[in-house]
Amino acid sequence: MFFSYFGKYILLLKAVFRKPEKFSLYWKEIAKEMVYIGIGSLALISIISVFVGAVMTLQIAFQLVSDFIPKTIVGSVNRDSAILELSPTICALVLAGKIGSSISSEIGTMRVTEQIDALEIMGINAPGYLILPKIIAGITMIPILVYISIFLALLGGYVGGVASGVVSSSDYIQGITTGFIPYTMAVAGVKAFIFGFIITSVASYQGFYVNGGALEVGKAGTKTVVISCIAILSADYIITELML
Repeated sequence: MFFSYFGKYILLLKAVFRKPEKFSLYWKEIAKEMVYIGIGSLALISIISVFVGAVMTLQIAFQLVSDFIPKTIVGSVNRDSAILELSPTICALVLAGKIGSSISSEIGTMRVTEQIDALEIMGINAPGYLILPKIIAGITMIPILVYISIFLALLGGYVGGVASGVVSSSDYIQGITTGFIPYTMAVAGVKAFIFGFIITSVASYQGFYVNGGALEVGKAGTKTVVISCIAILSADYIITELML
């Protein structure tokens, strides 16, 4: 079952990355998908990131029961947690539900209404035209969203920590600036890139091979979220093992 699924997945990707018939049509679709994935998800990612950063600051401060541990550690732990794990992974899991199910439903509806068959009859590479813009937009915009999420998580941690009194402004800022390793940002970027590819390609696969009607389209959306989340967490472990 797995090998059959993986084989069809690879064959679909080969068709997706075939040379486009007309680049101008693809650029319009790419721009539309970038707006949907990037700007359309910005508000949700921003709200989640701010609150996650604030909660993490409070929880880290709660664990610091010893007077011998400097308060600056709150900022440094929150920084590394946001960069390496929280922002990339939480953003990816949220976007798997929001974007993944939408892509799967969109392509699945086109499949059951025979719009994809019509494109193929006209000689258009349907996988390339429908899926390639989504993948390019995903691997481009999701890393940007992750970096925005990191900034907002640190900002939320600052506001939450200072407002609650668990850490002073100077201690928090000193914590997030002291001992910063730029390589961690590269790790976050690689994770975001891979997660973006997983979300868009898995969703497109599920939608493209829908058989049946509206019920099957709904099931494909559910399978997209489940498979994407499992693949994201697995990839998260592998990337962390290889890069750290």
